[in-house]
Amino acid sequence: MAMPSRRTVRDLRRSSRKAVLQRLYFDGPMSRQALGGATSLSSGSISTIVAELVAEGLVEEAGTVDSDGGRPRTLLRVAPSGACLIGVDVGETRVRVELFDLALAELARCDRPLRRNGYDVTSVVRHISEGVREVMNEAGITADLLLGVGVGIPGIVDRGSDDAGTGAVVYGQTIGWDAVPLESLLRDCAVLPPGTRFFIENGAKTLGQAEMWFGGGRGVRDAAIVLFGSGVGACLVTDGAVFGGARGSAAEWGHTTLRVRGRQCRCGALGCLEAYAGAEALVQRWQEAGATLPADTDEETAVTALLAAAHPEEGPADPVALNVLDETAEYLGAGISDLINLYGPERVLLCGWAGLQLAPYILDDVRRHAKAYALRHPAERVTIELGRLGPDAVTVGAATLPLADFFARGGRLHEQAAEGEAPVERAGWRATMETRTLAAASKEPVRK
Repeated sequence: MAMPSRRTVRDLRRSSRKAVLQRLYFDGPMSRQALGGATSLSSGSISTIVAELVAEGLVEEAGTVDSDGGRPRTLLRVAPSGACLIGVDVGETRVRVELFDLALAELARCDRPLRRNGYDVTSVVRHISEGVREVMNEAGITADLLLGVGVGIPGIVDRGSDDAGTGAVVYGQTIGWDAVPLESLLRDCAVLPPGTRFFIENGAKTLGQAEMWFGGGRGVRDAAIVLFGSGVGACLVTDGAVFGGARGSAAEWGHTTLRVRGRQCRCGALGCLEAYAGAEALVQRWQEAGATLPADTDEETAVTALLAAAHPEEGPADPVALNVLDETAEYLGAGISDLINLYGPERVLLCGWAGLQLAPYILDDVRRHAKAYALRHPAERVTIELGRLGPDAVTVGAATLPLADFFARGGRLHEQAAEGEAPVERAGWRATMETRTLAAASKEPVRK
């Protein structure tokens, strides 16, 4: 027997607002007429919802377009100055915090370096909280305008065992974190405005979401987004949805076994892909082959030195460095072939700081090895490309977490903005944001 619908009028209104906002965000500017066709909402509903969103400062006019024999139609778009978001990347060498407007144009950023092996929980929480305060102060943003703070973090993020109300708990074996209640620790920071909303996710998944929404994954339903940094990870997208549930992580592809009884990985196991293909392993293998580097050389500098040795501007190439690069391309290609065989993606994107740095030298070989190791049929339908969002992809992806929540709430800036309440007065906030947006006008929004 069919179950009766439990959706309320408020649920329907939220769903309609969400449909309008998302369509304008990803496909705008659009006219009211085009919105009706794209969302299947009536012209009356479109007029009512657009009027609400304009009154709330979330939608604005964006010029006109000629119509067939009638009056020009007004185009609408999501207002960049309507709200702001923060994305945080807890990376291998630093914590990066970026403030974005609603169009994901950067308004402010700060980098806080991490010492080597510096994932001390107290330090990371301090870097995040002080970084959030710093970018908000720099841009003159009040807490009322902030939709939330998204955080990309290494490891498994568990939201399925929240009996104590601690929120997201992080299990990061490679960074020494075991059941760290990161969300609770951030909520308790005195330097942050009370009620700040946090959205915490595995960094590879945030990167994957960013590439699917704004980068190389647009228009693709099945994809694998590879994060190649100090280690390696992957975000899997199947039928348009990112793989992983409440207790999930990104696919822990970097910790699949490449060689039985092989090199020891930083997770403690033997033979992981990450022990051969990550930047940390790349540098270690070069040193084991005879290269010498100053003791305090960081990984990014070491990778730059390896590339300079393998592909010098003048003189002969270092055959040892070249061999290490060739091996890395084959290891990475073999690992990607597993993703191809297991999930059959249409597209594989190589991302991450090391991936971007190495791609000009190894990407063709990675493609060749991946297709050689993979089964012929799935290999013939996949393309392997470079990600398009650059080194800020994790912070952009982290910012999409509060953005997705904003859409899910129908564009309500606050939970208490329920049906029937007057729009929140935001003229002062919008003026501040418009000033900052003009200052950042030379920076092309990410989603364009």
